[in-house]
Amino acid sequence: MTDSERLMRAALDAAERGWHVFPLRPGTKRPALHGEQRCPGTGPCSDGHRKWEQRATTDPDRIRATWARAPFNVGIATGPSGLLVVDLDVPKDKSSSDTSDGMTTFAALCERAGHAVPATYRTRTASGGEHLYFTAPPGVRLSNTARTVAASVDTRAWGGYVVAAGSTTPAGDYEALCGPEAATVPGWLLSILRPAPRPSEAPSAAIMGQSRRYADVALTREAQNVARAAHGGREAALFRAARALGRFVAWGDLPRHRVEQALQEAGEAAGLTVAECRSTLRSALNWSIAHNQRRRTA
Repeated sequence: MTDSERLMRAALDAAERGWHVFPLRPGTKRPALHGEQRCPGTGPCSDGHRKWEQRATTDPDRIRATWARAPFNVGIATGPSGLLVVDLDVPKDKSSSDTSDGMTTFAALCERAGHAVPATYRTRTASGGEHLYFTAPPGVRLSNTARTVAASVDTRAWGGYVVAAGSTTPAGDYEALCGPEAATVPGWLLSILRPAPRPSEAPSAAIMGQSRRYADVALTREAQNVARAAHGGREAALFRAARALGRFVAWGDLPRHRVEQALQEAGEAAGLTVAECRSTLRSALNWSIAHNQRRRTA
């Protein structure tokens, strides 16, 4: 089997799953389609320039015609495919012990959420990381994120794409690991990624002043609780503190950087590493901010 035939098969396999594919330049991760400045205005673009996300297809005839021309790598447009792909990266600076790889970080997030790492379709990337494929809920339009979930954990949805299994680059191959089907995105992860609703009405000045005073007291107490936490309960104490204080960040009573700095220092004082504190703070604050957009005035 030639390279073109092998990659055509990879593209057809993805399309059979309902995933929309488009060609990437041979041996690279870059789209092989023309850009807007060089658009000829013919064919698929006869009614205006169509980008790779719009031109991605599941049509087997179009796929065969495209991959018969060259050994294109295979791109999957995640948005039109109804996918959310979690990109678990590996640290570029492998000499640093403070930076966890994406898989370790994601596994820790799942554990904190009370669930095992979901069994779903996954691939190994050329860099040694992993892509976890999830099916996005109907009616929910998710966008790409970078470090929103945690360090070394990005996501691809509308506006993004991933390189499909079977593709190859000078850095390595993309290969399927396990999981025949893409599972539904976990609810706890969706709560972090889903855009938070806007509050319907602004609180009064009196309520805001009272809440800010209470927020200052709460920050001091939570930081003290974390710093005094006993071995074995330090990370849990940090997680609870960040969840509790995230509402004040969401309401504008405390700036996020102030909460992160205070709890980072408290966590390190309790004996946690810099990386452990950062990972726990990021995930807990993201969750709390997303779930506390509406100020409770009672």
